[in-house]
Amino acid sequence: MASSLTKDSASTPGGEKTFFGHPRGMATLFMTEMWERFSWYGMRGILVLYLVAGVLDGPMEDREALAAAIYGVYNAVVYMAAMPGGWIADRLWGARKAVLVGGIVIALGHYTLAIPSDIAFFLGLVLIALGTGLLKPNISAMVGGLYEGQSSARRDAGFSLFYMAINIGAVVAPLAVGLVGEKVNWHLGFSIAGVGMTLAVVQYVLGAKHLGDVGKEPGTPATPEERRAALRKALLWSGVAVAALLADIALGTYDIEHIVNVLAVLGVVVPVLYFVAMFRNPQLRGGDRSKIKAFVWFFVTAVLFWMIYDQSGSLLTLFADNKTDRVIGGWEFPTSWYQSVNPAMVIILAPLFAALWVKLARRNREPSTVAKFALAMLLIGGSFAIMGLAGAAAANSDTGKVTVFWLLSVYLVQTIGEMCLSPVGLSLSTKLAPKQLVGQIMGLWFLATATGNALNGWTTKLNAPLGDALYYSLWAVVAVVAGLAFMTAGRRIRALMGDVR
Repeated sequence: MASSLTKDSASTPGGEKTFFGHPRGMATLFMTEMWERFSWYGMRGILVLYLVAGVLDGPMEDREALAAAIYGVYNAVVYMAAMPGGWIADRLWGARKAVLVGGIVIALGHYTLAIPSDIAFFLGLVLIALGTGLLKPNISAMVGGLYEGQSSARRDAGFSLFYMAINIGAVVAPLAVGLVGEKVNWHLGFSIAGVGMTLAVVQYVLGAKHLGDVGKEPGTPATPEERRAALRKALLWSGVAVAALLADIALGTYDIEHIVNVLAVLGVVVPVLYFVAMFRNPQLRGGDRSKIKAFVWFFVTAVLFWMIYDQSGSLLTLFADNKTDRVIGGWEFPTSWYQSVNPAMVIILAPLFAALWVKLARRNREPSTVAKFALAMLLIGGSFAIMGLAGAAAANSDTGKVTVFWLLSVYLVQTIGEMCLSPVGLSLSTKLAPKQLVGQIMGLWFLATATGNALNGWTTKLNAPLGDALYYSLWAVVAVVAGLAFMTAGRRIRALMGDVR
């Protein structure tokens, strides 16, 4: 599969084949990520809808609020798993093996979701979270490894190309999985996501020969004592979690919201503790410490961005299901199809942005990373300002519904903001990271998404009491103020970044 997307290039030594002008190994990682994202976004597109329709009990309003909270916290858990996943790659297996094992576990998780049982459903979610934690940070770290020693602009362009892989899988997945899941059978939809992940694993194995030595060995192999200490800690905390759950059940006080709240707290506490541990690392030199301080600024900004952005899969999906007219020619299309809009826009915009950054860099006019992040925050705030207007329009409509163009406008503004932050942030993480901590810094980048989604375990519950218009307008104001604050602190942040731009 990879070879069909490569071409000869006279500009490479020995006439080596390239992937649209990039290292040929990018074809392997591109196709693997594309199918992995197909499985993830397919499952995620119907997750909230399935929770409301087939898992949770109680009044509809309570089911929707709890489903949105579970969705946010589950996303948080998936991205929190990137931290141990990065550690395993850096210290034990190397990125190459971590990605392979992660892919296999994810596939098993999707097939488990296909079993019509509530126990199998939650077990499947656990497997997907564990597998994604191994795969997600490490495949991105391997992309960075393909551009070792190359220019910043070329690396940014490579990550923008890689970002297209994510969105090709994401645009197709809700159309296929959503149609089957919503119109035929939920569990059959989950099984289609499993087929996509299986294809990702096959592609990765077949194309591994084009990756050279990238990711073969751990960056800083753990000593036997460090391995034993890590295992002891993992067993200890796993035991504490199981004991707490069993005690809750034995006392008759168990409620799924207890798990939601605990995981939400972890989503906030874990990154704080991890940054403290990194700053205490005696291996870090002064320049590395400064760059990690700069990374903290980008991390906090990304947390707020993803907190708002990722409500598209929870509250915006419920808005689409209940308050948007989805009838075309007498046929009501599946709610999950809205989830294809954003990635479709990214596919169109990603190459334009990649070319724009390279062109501006050649003229020494490329905006700084700080400016891109500030613009992303202003745009994400603008998208929720539109949602506030959409909520008011739905409330004042005779049918209680609005046209599709409201959500399409929201997704367009969010996509432009995403292109200013996400691929740029991926690239920035590999540039700011000390060489011995690349996998873990990539894990921290994804942990920003985890923390944002963990906060959604609480913030989305405000939607019902505040109402759509006030809720979305409130977060629009917060995002715009944050963007302006980030822009104001730009000079200080750039000083901390040193030679990275």
